[in-house]
Amino acid sequence: MTEHFEQRLETIIREQEQLISKINTPLSDYNGIVRRYRNPVITRQHVPVAWRYDLDPCTNPLCMERIGVNTTSNSGAIKWKGRYLLMVRVEGVDRKSFFAIAESPNGIDQFRFWPRPVSLPDLSPSETNIYDIRLTVHEDGWIYGIFCSERHHPEAAPGDHSAALAASGIVRTRDLVNWERLPNFSAASQQRNVVLHPEFVNGKYALYTRPQDSFILAGNGEGIGWALIDDLCSPVIHSEKIINSRQYHTIKELKNGEGPPPIKTARGWLHLAHGVRSCASGLRYVLYIYLTALDDPSRLIAEPGGYLLAPENEERTGDVSNVLFSNGWISDDDGTVYIYYASSDTRMHVAVSTIDRLLDYCLHTPRDGFRSAESVKRINELIDKNNAFLERYA
Repeated sequence: MTEHFEQRLETIIREQEQLISKINTPLSDYNGIVRRYRNPVITRQHVPVAWRYDLDPCTNPLCMERIGVNTTSNSGAIKWKGRYLLMVRVEGVDRKSFFAIAESPNGIDQFRFWPRPVSLPDLSPSETNIYDIRLTVHEDGWIYGIFCSERHHPEAAPGDHSAALAASGIVRTRDLVNWERLPNFSAASQQRNVVLHPEFVNGKYALYTRPQDSFILAGNGEGIGWALIDDLCSPVIHSEKIINSRQYHTIKELKNGEGPPPIKTARGWLHLAHGVRSCASGLRYVLYIYLTALDDPSRLIAEPGGYLLAPENEERTGDVSNVLFSNGWISDDDGTVYIYYASSDTRMHVAVSTIDRLLDYCLHTPRDGFRSAESVKRINELIDKNNAFLERYA
């Protein structure tokens, strides 16, 4: 082993250990709802050195990176045996994504990848890419993962190498190590944003869907759908109803989709979703909250106007800029909620709240009035209320 190789490898390993060991601290800017943290929780620099470098000085005397990583984003999340686990979308410099599990002792820092990436059963030679897995601990005893399964569109025009066809793939496990692959969902429209509800509804598996006419645009798809199916081993979506719709001139005018599986609370099912609008710089993704009824998870009962989280500062830039996306959150027994979100399809962050705060926000924040005049009316109502309060205690 040459001196150059030894020194460079020691530097790479030392810098990675310093990154993983770095303590994450909350930001001072706080709106009382969610608190962001200073550092991303997972970046491409967290990916194990042995996955990227040939450690044999005979075949890699210059200690060069052999398999590059582009981004770490859009992670499913689960609390497992007292540890906080993220099933990360790792994208290589070749643009292909795969899943890898990273764990933390506290949910906000010290995330370390497991020794190997996840190897899912490969059922179709036409499947080119997989990403954005949602993990659901279902009452049937399985842990399910639903993810986007992408392939080149079979009806693409000659020479069109960008046309894609999306479906939702399904895997299940009992230990997060051994995975069983089930058939992809069958539906009348493209479905790359399907989430499994954690409980049976009327004896059936319940799904949050997003019907789309094309890979990118919703077209006639009007928002987040709701579907019931009998069997995930034969997963055919026959019908859907929209439970959270797109609206003109809102944060979700272009499309919207369910994030992670909803959290069951005393006041209803708490949902985290993403909304997309078009702007001069492209598509802008933000995160928002809504609440559905305990006795009927398809019935909307509360939705604050506007977004909960939007890209800020360095979150605005990256591989696909101006994007926040979440497909994983963890609710602890003490009511703490860890929201894991990716910024600009590049890196993973955490924001922390509580069930009580999110419910208070969801139930008492004004709904979107869909017009400027209504927005001003809501502000004046709050000013009047506050003035009356201050006068009473002056």
